[in-house]
Amino acid sequence: MLPDMPMDLFRSEEMQLVQLIIPAEAAHNTIAHLGEIGLLQFRDLNPDKSPFQRTYANQVKRCGEMARKLRYFKDQSVKAGILPSSPAPLDKDFDLDDLEIKLAELEAELLEINANAEKLLRSRNELNELQLVLEKMDAAVHQREFEEASSGREITSDTALLLEQVVHDTGHTNSLEQSLPQEMVSDPGKQMRLGFVTGLVPKVKAATFERILFRATRGNMYLKQEELDEPVVDPATAEEVEKVVFVVFFAGERARTKIMKICEAFGANRYPFPEDPQKQRQMHSEVIARLSELQTTIDAGNRHRDSLLNNISYQIENWASLVRREKAIYHILNQLSIDVTRKCLLAEAWCPVYAKSEIQDALHRAVTMSKADVGTIFQTIRSGESPPTYFKTNKFTVAFQGIIDAYGMARYREANPGVFTIITFPFLFAVMFGDWGHGILMLLASLWLVKNERKLGSQKLGDIMEMVYGGRYLILLMSIFSIYTGFIYNEFFAVAFDFAIFGGSAYTCRSPDCGDAASAGLVKTGNTYLFGVDPGGRAHAQSCPF
Repeated sequence: MLPDMPMDLFRSEEMQLVQLIIPAEAAHNTIAHLGEIGLLQFRDLNPDKSPFQRTYANQVKRCGEMARKLRYFKDQSVKAGILPSSPAPLDKDFDLDDLEIKLAELEAELLEINANAEKLLRSRNELNELQLVLEKMDAAVHQREFEEASSGREITSDTALLLEQVVHDTGHTNSLEQSLPQEMVSDPGKQMRLGFVTGLVPKVKAATFERILFRATRGNMYLKQEELDEPVVDPATAEEVEKVVFVVFFAGERARTKIMKICEAFGANRYPFPEDPQKQRQMHSEVIARLSELQTTIDAGNRHRDSLLNNISYQIENWASLVRREKAIYHILNQLSIDVTRKCLLAEAWCPVYAKSEIQDALHRAVTMSKADVGTIFQTIRSGESPPTYFKTNKFTVAFQGIIDAYGMARYREANPGVFTIITFPFLFAVMFGDWGHGILMLLASLWLVKNERKLGSQKLGDIMEMVYGGRYLILLMSIFSIYTGFIYNEFFAVAFDFAIFGGSAYTCRSPDCGDAASAGLVKTGNTYLFGVDPGGRAHAQSCPF
């Protein structure tokens, strides 16, 4: 066998240690071209340096930051229900610096869109809660006013002092209260002796909320609660929560202060409620109008976000591939020794002996592309270390070699058990999975994968489908052996099949009704079944279970 030809599959390839002296201006392109052929294993010439002390640590950090931004874009696309599109061709002049600027701009724009959307959703949720308060508490407030008036208590029809205190309460701020029109706030010059607070509190806290209010005010309050039919989205957490609408009537400044603190402690959202029915209707109309405007704005923002994510989805796979590629290149460059005086980088790597000419061609292309004045020096050096093990595989043997490597890597120049696994693994699988009906289904699926391997190989497959596609030839052999052992076991979808071509079963029942077949057994009346297990053996008293 010629020395430049690859060894056969029975032993690992013969390896050699080579030294590369690479011009500094051609270092990046050289590592990129060598990575494309994938025939070198570089040695770390800077073992004493930490990852942060290496020359290209900043470039690796930049790649990591860009990878984080790409993951953020993918997460946002998944949340928006946007599937990855077919990757568009990437401009050859598009380098890492251009990608870094573009990703920074896209991230800033997407973050701004999400921040605005979050504010709008919070305002909408607050308005929804205010609308529920206006709808649920109208009857309760006026019913309490009628009871107070009929009992002889003095009460005014205005809650100006209450609204003024709610709006300017330092312990709790509410964007809705601050954004209310001035005409909805009553004249603060009028005084009153009885006030009330309205809002929403989580349903699970409603009973405890009532008890604490009763104890804090010593019973000098009246609480009215109305359960909501459906959960509402909480403005603070943006999660659906079952809540109840409440109104608390009280008298005195001290009671008001206690009630405000209790509402804040229980996470109750307080909202203003005008007593004047005309102002109620006006506020309700304005809330509905503002909700409509907010929904229109939110829909427009979502369309803009989806358009941005759709544009990103066309290139995100290419960008991710570029970032991974650049990060791998700089990771290898960090393993090289830099000669500052000679303006070159020194590299040592293991490579197969047969790949010498292919590596030299890649080095020549890299120097030509970089327009370097000096070419890369490629020379073989001696080493007392044990070379790494390398088995040359193809699309047929890679799955079998992966099974062997999962159990352990063979030593250098040791016999490769992967070759024997090509036959033994599918056969042992078929011994356990002997069913020619299921084997045919596996055979059809594997043939479809083999037939469409070019098309599937160029697509982005899922984790499970990628694993199945990689083992398509393994599944093909397993299905063929399963069909063979299925004929031996006489198994067709777990049912015995009486083949006419093999002459039928050699056994018959002792009695016409076969009532004693399972106890007394069968009687041999014909010739021995030609191939595999006789189908009548399943009913025999001493039949073997499979």
